[in-house]
Amino acid sequence: MSIDPRVALQSLTTALEEHLIAASARRGEGDPTVEAAFFAVADAFEVYDDSLYEAYGEVTPLEVIDDVDDEDEEEADDDEDLEIVEG
Repeated sequence: MSIDPRVALQSLTTALEEHLIAASARRGEGDPTVEAAFFAVADAFEVYDDSLYEAYGEVTPLEVIDDVDDEDEEEADDDEDLEIVEG
């Protein structure tokens, strides 16, 4: 079942608006409301991008990224292991 891209776009717009509201009312680091709104935006974006592709063979120039890639994580670990040696 494909979703009309206009409907998916409206859902994405709503998710973005709800994220703005949650961010502006944020109650500290790790606020679960902000986190939930963040993931709602990511999910709504993926639905929109998929529906756009299914309907028109087009995609947006955007993508949802993971917090940290394995490669980036390894580089961060390597940086933490470095010492400054004065000689």
